[in-house]
Amino acid sequence: MERQGEERPAHVMSRRLFTFATVAAALSGCTDADPRGGSGTNTAPPPRIPASSTPGAVPQMTRTHAPTPPGKDSIVAAFKGRIPRQWGLEAPGTVNKLSAGSRGIALTFDCCGGPGGNGVDQELIDTLRRTRTRATFFLNFRWIQAHPKLARSLAGNPLFEIGNHGTRHVPLSVTGRSAYGIRGTASPAEVYDEVMVNQQALRRLTGAPTRYFRPGTAYLDDVSVAIVRRLGLIPVSFSINGDGGATYPAPVVYGEVAAAKPGDIIIAHANQAQGGTAAGVARALPVLKAAGLKPGWLNLV
Repeated sequence: MERQGEERPAHVMSRRLFTFATVAAALSGCTDADPRGGSGTNTAPPPRIPASSTPGAVPQMTRTHAPTPPGKDSIVAAFKGRIPRQWGLEAPGTVNKLSAGSRGIALTFDCCGGPGGNGVDQELIDTLRRTRTRATFFLNFRWIQAHPKLARSLAGNPLFEIGNHGTRHVPLSVTGRSAYGIRGTASPAEVYDEVMVNQQALRRLTGAPTRYFRPGTAYLDDVSVAIVRRLGLIPVSFSINGDGGATYPAPVVYGEVAAAKPGDIIIAHANQAQGGTAAGVARALPVLKAAGLKPGWLNLV
């Protein structure tokens, strides 16, 4: 995602020095691992939402009225047999930049959930609160279950908006494609469950439909994009990888975030306190302010 001609501080280490295996290990740590050493696939059915799994509704900056999304049977019938033609971080219909003409940027933080992914970067959250910095938190279903009070606090803070980061934190595919060794959903029915089980949990959390969806690993195919949009959500990718799946040290996080330009969507993580995300973001915020780049909500159309 690095753009040609972009200048960076000379002392900042390039993210290219971080291997694919390093990032893959970090991302696979946010999903259920196969004890036999497989791809990290979680083949269990999506969890049901017990009445007590999420806190009560709280005010949230999102839609209060939205059309009722189609049911699972309708989605399966509409997309059965559709063959995907594109796969990746930027499948057609995915948004990776703010609306045209935007003068700001968007800071987005994934909370991935599951074994290895249920942590909390409290330093990062405290920094955003202290500096009054707007941000979008993409919450995974299992992370919400692990941290119901914190999820409620994030959803109730007027600085923050909440996005859907899936139910099992897997790539979104109708053919079972994998990303970083994590096997994705394998049918329209599985895509529906990956999106809507968590969407229901988030509605209980925020009191309103959540508008944005980012799959685990951020990979998806074009058929899955169409399903997400049919369900009334906007698939969101990114233009700047801020922390490399929480593997970058603070100087690299600083270099990536401080290099943002108007319209950029930055992805980072709020579930890995051991990484350099908090320190790097804290150092970059004054640089962004000096450049007139005020972080705001996604405000996508």
